[in-house]
Amino acid sequence: MAVVLFSAPYMIPFVERFRPIFDHFNIKLIQPEVHERLEEQQILEYAGQFDGVICGDDRFSERVLRACSPRLKIISKWGTGIDSIDQVTAARLGIQVRRTPNAFTLPVADTVMGYILAFARRQPWMDRAMKAGYWEKIPGHSLSEATLGVIGLGNCGKAILRRARAFGTRLLGTDIIPIAPDFVLENGVAMVSLQELLQRSDYVSLNCDLNPTSFHLINKQTLALMKREAILINTARGPVVNELDLIEALRAKKICGAALDVFESEPLPLSSPLLQMENVLLAPHNANSSPAAWERVHWNTIRNLLEGLEIETASLDELWEKLG
Repeated sequence: MAVVLFSAPYMIPFVERFRPIFDHFNIKLIQPEVHERLEEQQILEYAGQFDGVICGDDRFSERVLRACSPRLKIISKWGTGIDSIDQVTAARLGIQVRRTPNAFTLPVADTVMGYILAFARRQPWMDRAMKAGYWEKIPGHSLSEATLGVIGLGNCGKAILRRARAFGTRLLGTDIIPIAPDFVLENGVAMVSLQELLQRSDYVSLNCDLNPTSFHLINKQTLALMKREAILINTARGPVVNELDLIEALRAKKICGAALDVFESEPLPLSSPLLQMENVLLAPHNANSSPAAWERVHWNTIRNLLEGLEIETASLDELWEKLG
């Protein structure tokens, strides 16, 4: 019998639905209490007790991975981002790390466009004023009058640019790797340096992975390059932005506003000044919200686990169909 640490927050509420699958494949679950993610010390309490993991953004550091080795064979990450896992150490120890690439491209792209439209057309602020008893016409603008800069042209970045193109928005992009010329040409994207993108954009969307090159990419120096009327949108990873520097820039009105779905510390502490800022739209790391996308990721996360444990998966599709 294989033992699996089951800690993916999006799957935990539906564990009884998945139970017949785990029973069928003779898998026993360890189910810790999870609030957003498991930190290093919480995982260490179970070190050496499990063969595989189904997790969210749990902190699988070098220390944790070494403590869990050699029993641990597979970390099956629910979703796409694996920056919370020390992949170098995992590879060295022979621990597989699997995920679902391109899992949430469509809902994330929709979320970014929702934020852009909200700031352009000012609906949240007009709604707030109306409900407070004020008849106030707050000026907005058309997206055809704006420039959008996307940092990181992976699946999400490309999907955002395609959507914005339909609004007649001027499009800028930057990435540390070459982007296919057919995408650039067909969508009218001007590929520029990070500095030029920040200087020219009315909206800056962060859609890069979290890695050593992107950690605190947005900081005091890069924020100083942005227009005073610019909006920063982050649906990537919280640490791409130095949050203290962003708060300072917002307070000093060095940029106009921000829309944040991710944060350096999650859940966002109740003491954060961001919660009191009228020019900031916030969400609880929820840009991936999509029942159809979640269903695909649930299925693929379990498949990745089984394959990593070298369990034959031929019957998985039939089981999944029966469970609905």
